[in-house]
Amino acid sequence: MSNIQLPAAFESQMIDLLGEKEFVEFKKAIDLPSKTSVRFNEAKLSVKDWNKTPIPWSENGYFLENRPSFTLDPSFHAGAYYVQEASSMFIDHILKSIGIPQGIYLDLAAAPGGKSTLLSSYLGSDGLLVANEVIQSRAQILKENIVKWGLGNTIVTNNDPEHFTPLEGFFDMVLVDAPCSGEGMFRKDPEARNEWSLDHVALCELRQKRIMDQAGSLVKGGGYLIYSTCTFNEKENEDMIRFLTSEFSYEPVRIALDPSWKVRETEVDSDGKVFFGYRFFPHLMNGEGFFITVLQRSEDAYIQEPKRAKDFKHHYLKEIWDRDSAELDRELGFEESGKYYTLNDSYFRISKDWNLHFQKLSQHLSLKYFGVELGKKQKTSWIPNHEWALSLLPKNDFPKQELTESEALEFLRKNDFEIKDLPIGWVLMTYQNLPLGWIKNLGNRINNYYPKEWRIRM
Repeated sequence: MSNIQLPAAFESQMIDLLGEKEFVEFKKAIDLPSKTSVRFNEAKLSVKDWNKTPIPWSENGYFLENRPSFTLDPSFHAGAYYVQEASSMFIDHILKSIGIPQGIYLDLAAAPGGKSTLLSSYLGSDGLLVANEVIQSRAQILKENIVKWGLGNTIVTNNDPEHFTPLEGFFDMVLVDAPCSGEGMFRKDPEARNEWSLDHVALCELRQKRIMDQAGSLVKGGGYLIYSTCTFNEKENEDMIRFLTSEFSYEPVRIALDPSWKVRETEVDSDGKVFFGYRFFPHLMNGEGFFITVLQRSEDAYIQEPKRAKDFKHHYLKEIWDRDSAELDRELGFEESGKYYTLNDSYFRISKDWNLHFQKLSQHLSLKYFGVELGKKQKTSWIPNHEWALSLLPKNDFPKQELTESEALEFLRKNDFEIKDLPIGWVLMTYQNLPLGWIKNLGNRINNYYPKEWRIRM
C-alpha cells in the first residue's frame, strides 16, 4: 500500500469524472498491488507452466498469478513474450474487431516497444511497421525489443514528429501513444503522484497537440488513427479528439465491447459528429488507467504512394540489385523474396514487397535498424549477426546446440562455459528450441558472441 498522498486537484478532477461514491472505490484500488501481465509471441511459442488467466481483449495476453524473475528466464531474452500492461493490449482487440487492413503502419512514440511488437505480430509478413522514438537512448531500447521479437517487418527510426512532414497520406494506420501526465500509472508507480500537477497536465496537452497536428496528416484516405494515453483527464483525452477533428477530416469508429470487461465508453461531440473514446479504470478491472480512441480518415483525403526511383541514392546504405538479392535468397534457403542492402559491409534484408516504401522512408528518416541484419559475408561463408540469430529467418547452414537452463544463463551472462562435442565454427545456441545467439568454437576455446550490452548482470 502506498503512503504517497494523491494531489488535491487530482482528487477533485476524479470526483468530477466518477462521482464521490465511485471515487472511494478508485482510491482504494490504486493502493493495491498491480497484476503482472504478458503477451506471448505466437511466432516463437515457448513452454510456460505459469499460473495464468487469459486477458479477455487480447488473444495472446495473460495475467500472471505471481511475478517470476523475467531476467532469469532465457525464453524472455529469446523474445518468446513481452511483459506488457494489460489495458494497452486492448489495441489487439481494436485491430481484429475492426479488421484494420494490413499495410504500412507507424507507431510514432514507440519506445520501449510493447505496442510496436503487438503491431508487428498483427502485420506478420503482410505489412511493414515504422517504430519511431524521438529520444535516442529510448530508441536503442526499442531496437533491442524489436530485434528480440524477431519478425523482421519493422524499421526503427529516431525522429521528431516534424521530420515526417514529407510523408503526408503515406500510412494505412498511425498509432500515437502520447507522452502524458501518467495518472493511470499511480498504482504501478506511486512516485508518479509526486510528479503530477495541473501545470504538468497543461504542458502535456500542448505537447500532444503539437504531435497530433503532425500525426493527423500522415494517415492516408480511408486509413486509421489510434490515439492513446495512460491518463484519465479530459484535457489530454476528449479534448484531443476535438482538437484533431477540428484540424483534419476524420470519421468516428465505434469498438464492440463485452460488458464483462467494464471498459467505459465516452462520447465526444465534434464537427457535427459523435466520436468514441474508451477508458480503463483500475477499480473496475485488472489493468492500469488507460484511454484510447480510433478515428478513420475520410476516403477523399490524400493518398501518397511511393514512386520507383531511377537510382537509389543514400549517404550510408548501399542497395543490392534484385538479381543478386535473389541469389542471396537461394544461397541462404529463404523461400520468400527479400531485398538486400549493405551498411558497413553488413547485410540487411527486408521484404521485397515493401522495398519502395522503405526507400521512400529512408530518404526522410533517421534509421536505427530495419528488417533483419544478417552479418558479413566472406566469400562463401558468413559471420552471422546476433540479429539474425533472434529472427525467424532460417539458419540452415549452422549447427545448433540445445542448452539447459543453467547453461543458457551462463551464455546470456557472457561467461565461459564448457560443452562437449561441439562442432568447429559457428554454432547457434538454443533454449527450448528458441535461438539465443551464437558461439564460435575455435577448437582450443569457445568465443561467446552474445552482445556485451545485453548480457545479464544478475
